[in-house]
Amino acid sequence: MSEMRFDGRVAVITGSGRGLGRAYALLLASKGAKVVVNDLGSAMRGGDSDTDTSVAQQVVDEIKAAGGEAIANTDSVASPEGGQAIIGSALDEWGQVDILIHNAGNVRYGTIRDISYEDFKSVVDVHLMGAFHVVKAAFPQMCDAGYGRIVLTSSIGGIYGNNRCVNYGISKSGMIGLNNIAALEGEEHNVKSNIIVPSAVTRMAEGLDISQYPPMDPELVSPVVGWLAHEKCDVTGEMIASIAGRISRVFIAETKGVYQPSWTIDEVAAASEAFHDKSEVLDFGLHGHVGHIGYSFEMARNG
Repeated sequence: MSEMRFDGRVAVITGSGRGLGRAYALLLASKGAKVVVNDLGSAMRGGDSDTDTSVAQQVVDEIKAAGGEAIANTDSVASPEGGQAIIGSALDEWGQVDILIHNAGNVRYGTIRDISYEDFKSVVDVHLMGAFHVVKAAFPQMCDAGYGRIVLTSSIGGIYGNNRCVNYGISKSGMIGLNNIAALEGEEHNVKSNIIVPSAVTRMAEGLDISQYPPMDPELVSPVVGWLAHEKCDVTGEMIASIAGRISRVFIAETKGVYQPSWTIDEVAAASEAFHDKSEVLDFGLHGHVGHIGYSFEMARNG
């Protein structure tokens, strides 16, 4: 089998100055992609007041030293103008955007009870709104060109939840909705959108006891993202998890459910065990909206 490469492709990778994003940038560039390395160089809390513009340039220098092509961008994903500028840098330099990987993130812990609005909004602005800003800027270009690959970043904390991470959890859950819509709207234009659910030891692990962790380097995740970003990737609207060398598909499913033409509260309570029964699980996939309604209507028609 021939090597999967990205020759002639232009990739925009947000938050690619360190950690996972850096691993993605180095891998795609080594396989021939031209890369926009976007990073503010900020601390994990995020914000424009504590930035280091050399962080993105250092990755660009690494790519160029290895014979690749890359440019640095230090605009923030947290505003519509920043999103436009990030995508615009690729268009100005190479005239196209084929791959968009949204990896930029920040961390500000807090419970529902105690978190400040500023800390809540800061994380949502970077993770979720940042995803929308860059997708909105890149999506028309991809659709008009008849090609695109979008990789968004969710988290097990967004899927299953995690204590003291309400801003992060909401952002990563919201990413699922954005991904579904991008996959649906991009379907007729050969624009595929998927989610990576990564786990790796990066700056986000600071303060955690990782002494019992198996190897969890970003380089274990980057090939999965490389596949999702490749023209031969045959899935869209999916979530693919990568943790410590394990790759899995994560998906939203329904139980078969139960039907009767009318209900009382007591009857719903009595049926709870039946509609919680997971012995038969329904996975409606990309067109789940239609599948859910159609299956429910069929059950109602058939009694």
